[in-house]
Amino acid sequence: MTKEFEDEYQPLLIKDIRATERIKFPNRSLVLAVCAASIGGTFQYGYNISVINAPATHVQSFINQTWRERYLTDISADILTLLWSTIVSMFTLGGLIGVTIGGTLSVMLGRKGTLLANNIFALTAAAMMGLSYPTGIFELLIVGRFFTGINAGIGISVQPLYLGEIAPTSLRGTMGMGTSIFITGGILTGQVIGLKELLGKEEYWPILLSTTCIPAFLQLLILPWFPESPRYLLIDRGDDEGCKKALKQLHGAGCDREWDDIEKEKNNLVGFQAKKPWELFSDRSIRWQLLTIMLLNTAQQLNGINAIYFYTEYLFKQAGIPADKIPYVTIGTGACECITALTCGMLIDRLGRKVLISGGYTLMSICCILFTLTLTFQNASPVIPYLSLACVFAFILSFGLGPGGVTNILTAELFTQTTRPSAYIIAGSVNWLSFLFISLTFPFIVIGLQQYCFLVFLIICSLVATYIILVIPETKNKTFLEIQNEFNSPKNRQACSADGVGATLLSTSI
Repeated sequence: MTKEFEDEYQPLLIKDIRATERIKFPNRSLVLAVCAASIGGTFQYGYNISVINAPATHVQSFINQTWRERYLTDISADILTLLWSTIVSMFTLGGLIGVTIGGTLSVMLGRKGTLLANNIFALTAAAMMGLSYPTGIFELLIVGRFFTGINAGIGISVQPLYLGEIAPTSLRGTMGMGTSIFITGGILTGQVIGLKELLGKEEYWPILLSTTCIPAFLQLLILPWFPESPRYLLIDRGDDEGCKKALKQLHGAGCDREWDDIEKEKNNLVGFQAKKPWELFSDRSIRWQLLTIMLLNTAQQLNGINAIYFYTEYLFKQAGIPADKIPYVTIGTGACECITALTCGMLIDRLGRKVLISGGYTLMSICCILFTLTLTFQNASPVIPYLSLACVFAFILSFGLGPGGVTNILTAELFTQTTRPSAYIIAGSVNWLSFLFISLTFPFIVIGLQQYCFLVFLIICSLVATYIILVIPETKNKTFLEIQNEFNSPKNRQACSADGVGATLLSTSI
């Protein structure tokens, strides 16, 4: 009877134990390590995206004043526009360079070491932008924005790598959401700091742009107290004792399961070296993983979120909001993104990655239809502008709950230790190139299609949602090796190859 009892109830007991493990709270040291890595990582990315908007007119006045002092004539409108566009776009160029070197540095210096060294670019940028006004050299703004871009590019590629490797399997999604939470937190902070009541006044703009040094100093003070990635220590460096010490600090006493997972992955990768980005394209065993992250990172920039922000100020005016109050309402969009990132962080290890990202793209597709209708009939009723505003917030909520947060986590989860750094180089490069592409082409898309531009984004969002449902397996509570084996299973390969759906969706979306 005892033997029968054990045979019947032991599987249920094991299942209950695993469920308990899944809902346990993270160790305090792990949470603090996530914050320490993120404050000088993706927080800088979000902060430097938004902080440049508030002083735009003040910086242009400074350029005109400097030009007049140098050449005794006012600058032409075309040259002023060109210089301002250069200052803004240097961030994108720097970001592209940052992601291409971030993966290599993460192998050479380690994940933590790269994040610490990355602060050199932020401090240099802060010094240059802060000194531009007293020295009367506006070119320092161009160079400074370039260095902030490099800092952001390295941070957005290495920080998710670090977070994905220090988190236990059961909490990898929640910890990985630190990337998205701190991006949105950085955007919101930049919007608030740029208000005229704080540093948004004309005389404060050099101080405003140089505040990028504050997160850098905070990270340099806090992050050294936390360990290097345990996976990097054991698999890349062969440091058994260092790995055990890091696991104990990050996860507490009960870290045997994580040690077993890392050791199993190390044994599976014996004889393999870290791969270069171009080597991933010739590796047939990861072709669907590579295709997936390229598609998701392209779609993250081309899904219409940038168009929503483009239309935001116009919609606020249409709704009757005074021009001087619009910056305060815009903060609402930043707060909305931040709240959805936090919500996604709480849901991702319960609902799973696939549900959130496919659901997010599906809801964004619906919002594209509604937004097209409300913009088309904008003047039909006084109520329509408010419906458009509702669509704006619904679109941002849908983006934050799915694509905004889950994309970076999937990039970490779909690859093993030897391919993950190069995968981040490819994913980051695709993301920044798509960002550059949409920045250059979106004004022409709006001019050509006007409100119907959202039909383009409708096609992209719906195709990506279909691809996710058909191709991507759920990665929740699975080790990196289990995820790789599931992608390479005959059943999944057959699903991926059916009717060439993956290739068709990718070519159509891009």
